[in-house]
Amino acid sequence: QVQLVESGGGLVQAGGSLRLSCVASGSILSIVRMGWYRQAPGKQRELVATIASGGSTDYADSLKGRFTISRDNAKNTVYLQMNSLKPEDTGVYYCNAGILIRAGGYGDYWGRGTQVTVSS
Repeated sequence: QVQLVESGGGLVQAGGSLRLSCVASGSILSIVRMGWYRQAPGKQRELVATIASGGSTDYADSLKGRFTISRDNAKNTVYLQMNSLKPEDTGVYYCNAGILIRAGGYGDYWGRGTQVTVSS
């Protein structure tokens, strides 16, 4: 019914940049909020950033200034611009969305993730 697909991950040197994208598709009435989470091997999944459909944003305190979240509501797409990347940013980045579906109801959806690896 709803699918989230991430892209843009890869291997980058420390200090470099990447931009992740996530597109939502399916029986979508409206997307209340979209965001990014990440998980390193053996670690707990953590918040990176979220953005509401109206544009308000929320970031993990440690990432403010380096990461920027944005969205294109017409394309049901959210982006994450990552600058000054560090090895500790390595992990799987997951797209998340709170969505109202056409058939009625609200759900929390996750993509399968995209790998980000930062070398030093």
